[in-house]
Amino acid sequence: MNVVRKIMHFLIHNGIIFTVGVMCLVHVTLLVIFSVAGVQPLVRFNVASVIIYVIGLISCKFGRVMPVYISIIVEVTVYTIFSTYYIGLKCGTYCFLFSIVPIIIYFGCFLFKGARRWSIVLMLAINFAVFVVLYVIFTKREPIYELTPDTRLLLVIFSSFVMIFSTIFYNTIYIYANEREIVNLEEKNKQLSVDAHEDVLTTLLNRRGFLPLIEPMIKGTSSEEFCVAFIDIDDFKVINDSYGHEAGDEVLRHITTLMRKEMHDCDICRWGGEEIVILMKGYDMETAKERLEALRKSIETIPTAFFNKQIFVTITIGLEKYSKKYKTPEEIIKAADKRMYYGKQHGKNMLISKDMD
Repeated sequence: MNVVRKIMHFLIHNGIIFTVGVMCLVHVTLLVIFSVAGVQPLVRFNVASVIIYVIGLISCKFGRVMPVYISIIVEVTVYTIFSTYYIGLKCGTYCFLFSIVPIIIYFGCFLFKGARRWSIVLMLAINFAVFVVLYVIFTKREPIYELTPDTRLLLVIFSSFVMIFSTIFYNTIYIYANEREIVNLEEKNKQLSVDAHEDVLTTLLNRRGFLPLIEPMIKGTSSEEFCVAFIDIDDFKVINDSYGHEAGDEVLRHITTLMRKEMHDCDICRWGGEEIVILMKGYDMETAKERLEALRKSIETIPTAFFNKQIFVTITIGLEKYSKKYKTPEEIIKAADKRMYYGKQHGKNMLISKDMD
């Protein structure tokens, strides 16, 4: 697999050089075939084509990719016209037109940006138009050079092979390059997620930054009592649907500001979406309830200002105090979440601080 990766890596980063090299070999092969067949105009043309691609290889070394890209397209198009004129459609050299379609698309996507990418569509349209014109003009016209059946079959097979090879090759490296890019992005995102301890939107702690704060308290390295509150914004989907996601983001930021003000001595985490978890160190159940009720009322009465609108929201809170039965941070958070969920099912905009059957 390492060998395959190295080969694919080389082909992706040296694709234009590989393409020019292959095109040069194609014309060397055609030069031999037409020399044996005695088609002198195409012998001379293939000599010129080989020279063009040798110059192209030198140009690639100096990073002149665009002129090489254009020269490939022009050379193949002109060659197809001339070869069809001299030896007819039955020899299949029109297949070379289709062999450059993947080349036009693959390299064009890298070379052209923005509105210039419409140039790719234009080149493909011209490519197809040339084929149609050749087909219409030369379908019934006798070729200038009548090749032997064996030579004609050889040319059909060779040009078809070049077309199929081009299609498979450029699609393969395109798919592989995209897959590698996706994997690299996923790895970078994972690393960013690992490194980051804050939520981007609210700047609250995220789970990675929050859970380590509870772990030492559960493992007994801290004797301080604490409570955990699990909070969910009521009908948050309705806010997004009614006012838009930008309004939803503003509601989250507004509630975050109120929480930081009311719970300034606590650790606050955006657990996910519209869910927020608060770690209340040094709080017994009664004191925690008082503070959270004050927070609930504050959020209920102070609307979010969004342009010329005032958006009123409420929250439902589940509260749990730590006891020895909880062995992990997730267990006590789940208990608080369960109580919050009960509140959601029984009216919302309330604080639930005990299990309800």
